[in-house]
Amino acid sequence: MNRKSLFALSAVVVTAAAALVPVLWTGTDYLRNSSARAATPADQSELIKKGELLARAGDCVACHTVRGGKTFAGGLPMATPFGTLYTPNITPDDKYGIGKWTADDFYRAMHTGRSKDGSLLYPAFPFTSYTKVTRADSDAIYAYLRSVEPVSVPSRPHELKFPFNNRNLLIGWRTLFFREGEYKADPTKSVEWNRGAYLVEGLGHCAMCHTSINMMGGPVNSSAFAGGLIPLQNWYAPSLTSSEGGLGDWDIKEISSLLKTGVSERGAVFGPMADVVHNSLQYLSDEDIQAMATYLKTIPQKKEAPENMQMETSEAFGGELLQQGQKIYHDQCAKCHAENGLGMPPNFPPLANNQSIQMKSAVNPIRMVLNGGYPPSTQGNARPYGMPPFAQSLSNQEVAAVVTFIRMTWGNKGTPVSPQQVADLRSAPLD
Repeated sequence: MNRKSLFALSAVVVTAAAALVPVLWTGTDYLRNSSARAATPADQSELIKKGELLARAGDCVACHTVRGGKTFAGGLPMATPFGTLYTPNITPDDKYGIGKWTADDFYRAMHTGRSKDGSLLYPAFPFTSYTKVTRADSDAIYAYLRSVEPVSVPSRPHELKFPFNNRNLLIGWRTLFFREGEYKADPTKSVEWNRGAYLVEGLGHCAMCHTSINMMGGPVNSSAFAGGLIPLQNWYAPSLTSSEGGLGDWDIKEISSLLKTGVSERGAVFGPMADVVHNSLQYLSDEDIQAMATYLKTIPQKKEAPENMQMETSEAFGGELLQQGQKIYHDQCAKCHAENGLGMPPNFPPLANNQSIQMKSAVNPIRMVLNGGYPPSTQGNARPYGMPPFAQSLSNQEVAAVVTFIRMTWGNKGTPVSPQQVADLRSAPLD
């Protein structure tokens, strides 16, 4: 219940991308419709409760609910270069929702990417990850969705350009990028590691944001989790494995705190990831978070993500920006982040030796200076400290200057930022 497709057809959904889910580990003991015993009311209540947790933690509501609309009634527009996709109604309405779907129909959609009528689903619905979800967890989500209020609202048809409105074209895409199959535990790894892998690779579909997309809309698997620009959102999902932003030198406590509360001693999450933590990750159990962190720290990386084109400044102009940025930082930033860049974590994250500041892509720090923002409000951090926007008070060159200063000071090894990069992002959508 999220997003992805051909090029941006898949990319749009990368936004929500990343929500990791507290799935109850079932190993290979799946609930099959054909063999499961008749459920008692207590059994059904527990199944619905489990499904609600999965659906909420998986952030299904983010794609299937329009702001101010009925929950799960769909209709959320997802603009792509190929036209606009609209998310479907997944309430148990018999006419417009999934009221006539069986648990088998629902599992087929999750596992094979085919709708009740057998038609191919666009990979804006991340079935390439959901195929790894167990039948038991699929049944639980189905049971929960069947229990919510039915909404009699028709699903709006997609408005895709020719020939992308021909679903048969997806056959080729699926041949290249889709491998059907539930998650298989690695017997050489611990139970905790396998649980983390199941959460990250399955319903969590984290790779959809943190893996670059090629020109055909498929993941660059050789650079899995190595980061990449989220198309049409203009945010950069950092590498989880490389030297620029990997988790190798983070300890479990730091990773867990970031995922659970949105803040840690090493930094805070903003943008799309803040939504993920707010809607999803904060609801995981501590054991789920630890398992996920354990797995993420061990992800092997063959090579770095393909580089995004950066607008380079000359050495002389970069030096001018650095000087100008020093004064702006002193006047506007040092009160919270300190003159030495060490900040006052976790409320005001450090900028010195901050990997997210030094990445090859300067998209995220530019957007933060322009638009400001807050980490998510979570149970563990109910009143987060935010950053004010400077888009109205600083020019493109001034924003470029202060970001350049932050990226190149206190031992940071970033590169200068072009005012043109700032101009391009100033008009970018905020979500």
